[in-house]
Amino acid sequence: TLTQGQPSLTDVVPIGSVTREQLLSLIGSLERDSAHPLADAIVAGAEASKAPLLPVADFESVTGMGVLGTIDGFKVSLGNTAMMTQQKIKLEDLPDNVQNLKAEGKTVMYCAVDGVLAGVIGVSDAIKQTTPAAIEQLREQGMRIIMATGDSQATAEAIAQQLGIDESRAGVLPEDKLAIVNELRQSGRVVAMAGDGVNDAPALASADVGIAMGTGADVAVESAGITLLGGDLTGIVRARKLARTTMRNIKQNLFFAFAYNAIGVPIAAGILYPITGSLLSPMIAAAAMSLSSVSVIGNALRLRSLQL
Repeated sequence: TLTQGQPSLTDVVPIGSVTREQLLSLIGSLERDSAHPLADAIVAGAEASKAPLLPVADFESVTGMGVLGTIDGFKVSLGNTAMMTQQKIKLEDLPDNVQNLKAEGKTVMYCAVDGVLAGVIGVSDAIKQTTPAAIEQLREQGMRIIMATGDSQATAEAIAQQLGIDESRAGVLPEDKLAIVNELRQSGRVVAMAGDGVNDAPALASADVGIAMGTGADVAVESAGITLLGGDLTGIVRARKLARTTMRNIKQNLFFAFAYNAIGVPIAAGILYPITGSLLSPMIAAAAMSLSSVSVIGNALRLRSLQL
């Protein structure tokens, strides 16, 4: 949602007796069957290093965690901390550079073979150039920005600090994102949720305003009320400006219509007859009624010239 959507595999850290080529082969083979946005980057990284991609049996994708499978008789898992916890794989004594990856805002994933940690990889996706300005404009409009991500706390904090985001919640699963939205709504907040993945769909459907990136998953688009075709967060700023201007225009038109008819109907009914002795011509009354509609339509058409 915040990045360009063009991730790349930047770091491969083998652990124990596993070689770099073996680790690339394992992760590339697993992710070849995955539909996750990061999968293509991992497969491309493995292929670029000419690591062999092997057949995978019993493949399983665990939403919000990672992927599992069997390769050459070995049970292999690749995913985040939640995945490793579920598989009861210890993440102790990690190399120092793993923490550095998180501090750089990279997505860190762990690979385990037969219940033993075999390596760590880092995937990076550059932040969209328009994202910082869009977030700053939303904050200036009085919004509180919360980032909910499945990444680690260190990675989330690095991105939040870089973008000036008010609050970050890390390591969240799809149901956690939904819980965050419901929690905010129950506290009296009006919540807009922006997302692009399968993991975001429940929260998008539950929010007061669901905003999907047009470049994201189909289920996210179907769950949201608004779709940003280009996936650019500045679209949220433009949509909000258009919505507020439209509501102001509607209120103006209602005022024009009520005021116009409050004056015109009594005159048409002959309220001036006792004073002037004259009645309103039907032709003038018809023209005045048409003019009322024209004034409302004309005011509404001003929205076409709105600079977004």
